[in-house]
Amino acid sequence: MTDRDQILALAQQRATALATRDADALREMMHPQLRWTSSRGVVMDRDTYVATNTAGGSLVWRGQRINAAEVSVVGDTAVLVADVSDDVTIDGVEQTLRLHLTQTFVRVADRWQCLAGHAGPQVHPG
Repeated sequence: MTDRDQILALAQQRATALATRDADALREMMHPQLRWTSSRGVVMDRDTYVATNTAGGSLVWRGQRINAAEVSVVGDTAVLVADVSDDVTIDGVEQTLRLHLTQTFVRVADRWQCLAGHAGPQVHPG
């Protein structure tokens, strides 16, 4: 499997972990030094990111579709850029958010982990 294929597979595994609220799987994919910027501009470390996305509080994931993904790999760093459709429930309201997504991965001990991510702003049709 190429580096590009590994990154695409990891992005899909992350989407599955969000939808199934699998905190252990999500934590394993995310680098201990993770910094994630939400679509609302909130910057989170790994523990906060995992808790926010799996605890089932005001945000509940139902699924994520990754569209038009592009991956660039340079040495032990990879960047994924895509549009995503996030099926979520926020404060009891089901909705689908279409967002731009950027994830930066680093290779650590022969496996990839997400070091940084940013979701947003919303994609507007037309």
